[in-house]
Amino acid sequence: MPSETTTLYVEHRGSLVDYATGIVGSRTQAEELVQEAWLRFDEVARQRFLDEPLGYLYRIVRNLALDGRRRSARETEALANGVAEAVTAAGVASTPEMLTLYRDELRLLELALGELPERTRRAFEMHRLEGCKLREIAERLGISLPLAHKLVSDAIAHCKKRLRWK
Repeated sequence: MPSETTTLYVEHRGSLVDYATGIVGSRTQAEELVQEAWLRFDEVARQRFLDEPLGYLYRIVRNLALDGRRRSARETEALANGVAEAVTAAGVASTPEMLTLYRDELRLLELALGELPERTRRAFEMHRLEGCKLREIAERLGISLPLAHKLVSDAIAHCKKRLRWK
């Protein structure tokens, strides 16, 4: 027989995902976020009595969603600054128009990455931004080498499709 907290979660999962989707803008991300929130909620509920368990669960979802948005904004800003520096270092004319174009593409890329499942996005970032080899990605994510390759390939294909790259 499921516990009261499990029953509460099952009954409200759909509305929790809808709530999180409104904050993060991606249903896939929201579903992963709600699962993470459930794990945290269940851990706390086992250790102490919660006066308003549903309210507490919603707060966890909200906090995780806002933390994710802040992290994403910081990453986007860091990438945008990196693009400007890379363009300048590469000797490409860094006119305001060119920098705007690169920033627009970067924004589209960030949106495309935000649509990916967390593990796929993380594998892509590790490979393309951190320079990790597929073997390192597999080890760090605790997955097989073929799955690491598939995750990175799927992310690249998704980004190409969303940005209409050739």
